Amino acid sequence: VPLLPTTRHILSAERIALMKPSSIVINASRGGLIDEAALATALRTGQLYGAGLDVLEQEPPAPDAPMLDAPNTVLTDHMGWYSERSIRVLQESAAREVARVLRGEAPLHWVNRWPS
Repeated sequence: VPLLPTTRHILSAERIALMKPSSIVINASRGGLIDEAALATALRTGQLYGAGLDVLEQEPPAPDAPMLDAPNTVLTDHMGWYSERSIRVLQESAAREVARVLRGEAPLHWVNRWPS
């Protein structure tokens, strides 16, 4: 999910309240999609079981960020994707895209496609 004005805090306190207490929230997409204060409260009260966040709304987080001491939570610094294999695949994919463009072909994976 991209972070847009329409998706900011898409996982709000109201939506968290609809989740089962056994739920685990995972976010490896974009910080800001989750209302972190509401998530931290839900974890502290047992409303949710756990969370795994690879991104936060503010990076690096403030020392008093609510998720830093939330129970049953794993935080990573946007490196959850990292492995030796993923680095190799990323580098090879980027090289293939550059080669396509140099041959005059359109890339397969646009990041910011400008109108033609």
